[in-house]
Amino acid sequence: MATRALIVGGGIGGLAAALTLARIGIKVEVFEQAPTFSEVGAGIQLSPNAVRVLHHIGLEERLRTIGSCPEALEMRTWRHGWMVSRAPLGASVESTFGFPYYHVHRVDLITMLAETAQENSDISVHLSARCIALEQKKNSVAVKFENGESWEGDFVIGADGIHSVVRENLWGLAKPRFTGTIAWRATVSKNALPADLIRPVCTVWMGPQSHFVTYYVKQARLVNFVAVVEKHGWEVESWTEKGDKSELQADYSGWHNTIQQLIAAADPDQCYKWALLDREPLERWTDGRITMLGDACHPSMPMMAQGAAMAIEDAAVIASCIADNADIEAALHRYESLRKGRTTRIQVGSRTNTRDFHLRPPASWSRNLRWFITKQALSGSGDVGWLYGYDALSAAS
Repeated sequence: MATRALIVGGGIGGLAAALTLARIGIKVEVFEQAPTFSEVGAGIQLSPNAVRVLHHIGLEERLRTIGSCPEALEMRTWRHGWMVSRAPLGASVESTFGFPYYHVHRVDLITMLAETAQENSDISVHLSARCIALEQKKNSVAVKFENGESWEGDFVIGADGIHSVVRENLWGLAKPRFTGTIAWRATVSKNALPADLIRPVCTVWMGPQSHFVTYYVKQARLVNFVAVVEKHGWEVESWTEKGDKSELQADYSGWHNTIQQLIAAADPDQCYKWALLDREPLERWTDGRITMLGDACHPSMPMMAQGAAMAIEDAAVIASCIADNADIEAALHRYESLRKGRTTRIQVGSRTNTRDFHLRPPASWSRNLRWFITKQALSGSGDVGWLYGYDALSAAS
């Protein structure tokens, strides 16, 4: 059985993988190219399928401290705010699937994972460690870093995002595709808004060629918003790129008064925008003793709120496959075979939601009527049982 894993990338997926592997007795080395563990100030949604794994690695108490539990997911029209559909979350989801649905701040989540990893004697964390090359040997893999260091382990996991160096080393350089959409993000203090302007739900406001998502983070002290609009001429893929608030206001001119008040209250110095990039599903994620997880191998548009959840699920399945099979290469290939169908469905569903959220009349009228009648909240997911009820911990059984 493997005794040492090397993980390239110390984000949500990489740290989750370190924690799941440490639970089965693997020594883990995590290499993060940044000098500190930090995340941008934005929200993230953790559905029960991801929370199941986080509880398993001992984070239940801390999650309940940092998370907010939304009561429902609501789909509304952009101008008038008419309710198109509503799916209960909160106690209903926890009762049905056994685990809560959380909204958390990314900073809180990455801090929780990093601190837990650093407290674990089986996990060593290396910062300012930029991977530049990998070399497969007969019974190990060597990873070389920009600072001149080289580390050797039984297998490597590339958890280094959509611009993955591990992916490039395996399959060559291939740029991700610009989707023709950009996303705005900001957080606004609840105290800066009129009372009850934002209810304790996740709301998706759908409009022509754009949509706007609102929900609480920081235990309902902050409102997080993500606004996605179709436009070209700007393709910077960075979560720390500041945008011009006047451009954001112009993009959502004429939208519901709730949106107008929320944007007006946003700090002009804290409005960010980034280009949304995508890739076609990869034919292969694994080569010998090297595999990948999360955005490194199956990035998706953020329209099903499952990007982080898929990386967390990946981490759990990798650990299960390694625990069940002494042949490391076979274990990693089994992980890939178990995960590809589900992650491809998420990628395709997210693209479908992007299209459906952005419809113009009369197509949007037909969508509204269909979703109202079927009580369907996400066109890419349909019955959420397959999504929220997935058990990554037993997927390899």
